[in-house]
Amino acid sequence: MQTNFSLAQLADAATRESEAILRKCVHCGFCTATCPTYTILGDELDSPRGRIYQIKDMLEKGGPPPESTVKHIDRCLSCLSCMTTCPSGVHYMHLVDHARAHIEATHSRPPADRAARDLVARLLPNPRLFRLALLGAALGRPLRGLLPKRLSAMLALAPASVPPPSPSDRPGVHPAEGPRRKRVALLIGCAQRVLAPQINEATIRLLTRHGVEVVVSKGADCCGALTHHMGKEDLAHASAKATIDSWTREIEGEGLDAIVVNASGCGTSVKDYGFLFREDPAYAAKAARVAGLARDVTELMDEIGLAAPVVATGQAIAYHSACSMQHGQRIKEPPRALLRAAGFVVREIPDAHLCCGSAGTYNLLQPELAGELRARKVAAIESTRPDAVAAGNLGCITQIAAGARGGARGGAGGGAGGGTGLPVVHTVELLDWATGGPRPEALAGRAAFEGTAESAAG
Repeated sequence: MQTNFSLAQLADAATRESEAILRKCVHCGFCTATCPTYTILGDELDSPRGRIYQIKDMLEKGGPPPESTVKHIDRCLSCLSCMTTCPSGVHYMHLVDHARAHIEATHSRPPADRAARDLVARLLPNPRLFRLALLGAALGRPLRGLLPKRLSAMLALAPASVPPPSPSDRPGVHPAEGPRRKRVALLIGCAQRVLAPQINEATIRLLTRHGVEVVVSKGADCCGALTHHMGKEDLAHASAKATIDSWTREIEGEGLDAIVVNASGCGTSVKDYGFLFREDPAYAAKAARVAGLARDVTELMDEIGLAAPVVATGQAIAYHSACSMQHGQRIKEPPRALLRAAGFVVREIPDAHLCCGSAGTYNLLQPELAGELRARKVAAIESTRPDAVAAGNLGCITQIAAGARGGARGGAGGGAGGGTGLPVVHTVELLDWATGGPRPEALAGRAAFEGTAESAAG
């Protein structure tokens, strides 16, 4: 693609990077076939190729973009399916991130839109405020029908009850069982530890059971992914820097063999820290070192090898590969291989490359499109007739559970897939249970998971 940036514009590092990305695009259109929003809307402007043209025009002209451009960029899920499909290596993630930062810096949104986005950006990365907001959501739930669509969508995804904070999320060291094979830091996250603390608990049990010492570092709370993908660079960078500093202290102290992330959306961002801080002399080296150590929990467990299952498994599991897992991190086989090693029957989901509609804050800010995508995903999952669904990202777990057979519309609290719907759990919860941990709460009362011989190790 030909570009027309001025020399003054190209003095900016972000613009130089975007120009290089734009020049790789050959207009082939392969990306349109795998784009979820194009699949639903059929509008070229809601395809990656269409958005690339709009981003090019916006960045070349500079200044505030037209409302139409903002609308189509906002509709992008950042699912990155287009990057998996692209034969030319167009790094769409970096391009759309730059576009969102430009929009955030130059565009004046309508007051209601701006307020909703600011609310999400301030609440979700702050566990204390987020917990208070969820407790307050119970009071507003009876008024859902009278509220604007976005607020109604937020209430719909809020859990009916909020689990208490987990002791596992406090800073400290969880020693390995038996000889120590590795020492790792765990990203405890922000929204996840409020909505589903059992995921971190299962991760720590699984790792320590396999000889891994797990460190929860003080200050390594939020990776900045949610605000980064909203274009709010200052908030994102502040969160990321605090986390990088925390892990750097561990690296330079007793050392780390890896930094484990159990939310694939966060993992994609942490692995991109080297790029994010490439122009920051104070953080470039530290960020690159952290990024190089980052591993999804299934990557690390695949390297270590899973212990033999100690309960009667064999249940059919539909594995949902989050977009950030399969497209962002290009991790495909390890989660499936681990589930099979644990004794489960892994069933593949039709159109598995298509997003479920969660996409970070997308299901809060674009509820109608997110709802259509969820309905497609749930129908595809249920066509495989599984006993449960496994995924490696909390957003996907919450999104799918909210639509699976009408169950668990309260969100991820207490097991993510509880209630009458198809149970949806984190992959690590199943691996933990199979190798000696407690059965995930979401599976309680499910005939396929009853009557198994639980291990005393749990």
